[in-house]
Amino acid sequence: MPDSLYSADITAGSLKLRESRLIAGLLIDGVSEKVFRQAIVERNILQARIPSTAVRLARLIKGRLLGFDSDLWRMVRDGEKALATQALLAAAIKHSALLRDFIDLCLRDEYRLLHTELSKLLWPAFLEGCAARDIGVSKWSESTRRRLRSSVFDVLAQAGFLSDTRKRHLQNFVLLPELRSYLAARSEHKLLNCLQLP
Repeated sequence: MPDSLYSADITAGSLKLRESRLIAGLLIDGVSEKVFRQAIVERNILQARIPSTAVRLARLIKGRLLGFDSDLWRMVRDGEKALATQALLAAAIKHSALLRDFIDLCLRDEYRLLHTELSKLLWPAFLEGCAARDIGVSKWSESTRRRLRSSVFDVLAQAGFLSDTRKRHLQNFVLLPELRSYLAARSEHKLLNCLQLP
């Protein structure tokens, strides 16, 4: 169990659909750690510019996917874009307390208050609250805070909560029935609540 509640590892990537489909395929195939690393570093299936970037991204995606079973991995690998994206969103929320809490504590209120766009000013206030729950957050550099905001807002835009990361208009988000049924069958009630706003 990590000592810290929040991690900054989401800066390694947003939902990364193409790359996640590839990692999900490796997990479904049950490849060894050696074969997995060869695919990431030697074959460079993620098409990263340098090996360290590929390893960091692969670690993030794999960590997200390992929170679930092969049924979700198949949604990611084989599902249509909308389903695969929502499955990745669920995995990212479960993996990142920072993302989960931003959606649950900030985005939910924006919908309740019928705001039409997500203000950038929410982010620093949110991090202040995070620092009260986890002192490690107060040690994050300003550049890390900016990159985290960028990654979280990218995720929200890719998932369909936001129109884009520039205008950040709030959009209606509808959880797909297939993913809702999957999560309900596995008693992922907190995750379902987070995905069903407001």
